[in-house]
Amino acid sequence: MRDERAMDSDATDEQLIAPIQAQPRLSTRIPVLDGWRATSILLVLGAHLLPLGPKVLELNELSGAMGMALFFTLSGFLIVQFLAAGAPLGIFVMKRLARIVPLSWAAMLFLVLWHQYDPLTVARNLLFIANLPPVTLLIGGEHLWSLCVEMQFYLTVATICLLFGRRGLYLVPVLAIAVTTARIVAGEHISIVTWHRVDEILAGGTIALVYAGWFGERASDILRKLPVWPFAIALIVCSHPDAGPLQYLRPYAAAILVGSSLTGAPAFLQRILVSRPMAYVAEVSYALYVIHGVLSHTWLGSGERLEKYLKRPLLFGLTFALAHVSTRYFEQPITRKVREFGKRRQTARQAMSSSGRAEASRPS
Repeated sequence: MRDERAMDSDATDEQLIAPIQAQPRLSTRIPVLDGWRATSILLVLGAHLLPLGPKVLELNELSGAMGMALFFTLSGFLIVQFLAAGAPLGIFVMKRLARIVPLSWAAMLFLVLWHQYDPLTVARNLLFIANLPPVTLLIGGEHLWSLCVEMQFYLTVATICLLFGRRGLYLVPVLAIAVTTARIVAGEHISIVTWHRVDEILAGGTIALVYAGWFGERASDILRKLPVWPFAIALIVCSHPDAGPLQYLRPYAAAILVGSSLTGAPAFLQRILVSRPMAYVAEVSYALYVIHGVLSHTWLGSGERLEKYLKRPLLFGLTFALAHVSTRYFEQPITRKVREFGKRRQTARQAMSSSGRAEASRPS
């Protein structure tokens, strides 16, 4: 089943990460990941809005699949690191909801007011399950299937940690292999259905565990020493729709590419990935994703081939302008307030815990 090659993005909380240790520690930023996030949204925008070479080469399909695989890899990597470092589940859930829900629900509200839908369809979209059979994505919101996969992953991994603690994250690679096996059995080279696509997120989570040494220092050292280019080429090959069974390896090519670039990216590639333009695109990438799909179904995306592409500069310009405004003046204030609330809550809990220990140790 061909997908919309769309993506979701987190450019605020998820930029702050650190190697997972046995005990939580302060996080540091890895700018290279901003570059990969920017790369992923640019690939998706190109896949959706531009004619990438002769149609026979299917470069649009290739670009979309690559962008989606990179995004999901980043998501899995960063989320698993947060949880493995001991992030409280309640705060984790609040941050994820604050990051995804406001803009996506605003877009859905616009689409629901634009077209008429039955209550069940509206509910399935608002609950982020519209990508599951029977697929009921909104017109103009077909690209939001990736948010459904994301939210379902958040729920699953949070439940794992709730039931088994941080050590339950060792199930991440097991689930990745299980999902890939299910894809092979079903013959699903690419899909928007969660149980045939979430291995791209789980592969990124597995790389996070390897990178942090959860599978031993030897595995971590091997990952750090891997060259980047072979896996970049592998990702290109595995993302082409004519690659056949090699497409089952796409999640792992993307994950190893990102993992190997954390310490082994060539100097000129690293300069590109950490550049200020890439950092800015990464910052507004989630809004770019949500907004470009909606605007593509308006007058800006209508018309015959020539008319449609003559409007593309307007579509790109308005998409970036609205994404900037949304990110800076709508999304970031919400996520900032949630982070501040989470910090106050943690501080209060730590104070209560310290007070309780002091009271218990006081002689009677």
